[in-house]
Amino acid sequence: MADNTREIVNYPGYVNTSGPELMEDFKRHAKSFGVEFLKDEVVSADLSQDLKKIMTKKKKEVYGKAVIVAVGTQPRLLNIPGEKELRGNGVAYCATCDAEFFEGEDVVVVGSGDQAIEEGMFITKFARKVTVIVLHDKGVLDCNKVSAEKAFQSEKMDFVWNSTLEAVLGDENVEGVKVKNLKTGTSSILPCQGVFFFVGMIPATEFLKDSGIEMDHRGYISVNDLMETNLSGVYAVGDNRIKYLRQVVSAAGDGATAAVAAERYIEELEAFQKNILNSEKKVLLVFFNAADTQSLEYSSLVEELHKEHSEEYTLVKVDMATKKSLAEKYGVINAPAVVVLDKGEKVKDMECSKDKATLAGQL
Repeated sequence: MADNTREIVNYPGYVNTSGPELMEDFKRHAKSFGVEFLKDEVVSADLSQDLKKIMTKKKKEVYGKAVIVAVGTQPRLLNIPGEKELRGNGVAYCATCDAEFFEGEDVVVVGSGDQAIEEGMFITKFARKVTVIVLHDKGVLDCNKVSAEKAFQSEKMDFVWNSTLEAVLGDENVEGVKVKNLKTGTSSILPCQGVFFFVGMIPATEFLKDSGIEMDHRGYISVNDLMETNLSGVYAVGDNRIKYLRQVVSAAGDGATAAVAAERYIEELEAFQKNILNSEKKVLLVFFNAADTQSLEYSSLVEELHKEHSEEYTLVKVDMATKKSLAEKYGVINAPAVVVLDKGEKVKDMECSKDKATLAGQL
């Protein structure tokens, strides 16, 4: 939702900017490196193979060796009567986009978090009056203290406490809302010409439900420190992943991590295909730990052995610290270790030994 945020003050290098302006700068920067932009909607994805496939609404298929999911979140719907029917005719979810259409009119805001109160304050620049519907007792908001103080001081902002919305009223356009008091159980009609819903966000990951990516019950994607999902070559960044802070600055950090991790993954994948899958000989895949002397000594011993059997075997050395995904692929947990492969398939695990003759007997 960054592209709909009217004010961003916590992104490094920008004292004050808007979401659309910052996104345009991001896009211009990416284009300078040759990034290609395709305006379409992704409807499904096949991420199970080395070559990933993305399908779009316009029937296009896009392929890649790695995929970074950065689809963000979308507004949560209350699904009350009139909400969907009057969307675009008084019902809105973005103050930056729609506030100016309600100049001189009465507007209702639903929600009391940072987004609701800050966007509500923005709407007061155009509307005659903004009434905020709040679930909590009088004086209790879910937003930060600074925004709350500004809202309470605004002459154009009112609050309806201990209440929720039951329905949006109107035929062709919004004419009012039905408000229910949670303590008394009574309902009342509040006339207005616009309703803005800010009741939370949900990840836009519905299209990934059959992709095999692990998500929590809300649809947020689980990742590790490298932004890796449970699927090789698939990463998730920004608001659509499980995380503590959902802001542009933290999403950018996620993206930087995922980009480097994806680049290294592709390098590993290409090296694997060239040196292992396409090898005419069997492969001695040696896993070592560069920080362990014993591991280095063992890998050197295997190198000596390979020189005597170079017509039969290709030697590939792997540092466990940088090629964890390859180690996982062949079930290697600790280094040193040697796996014998034929066309990429494991033939056997060699037993570690400091005796070259014993090692040679295993070939």
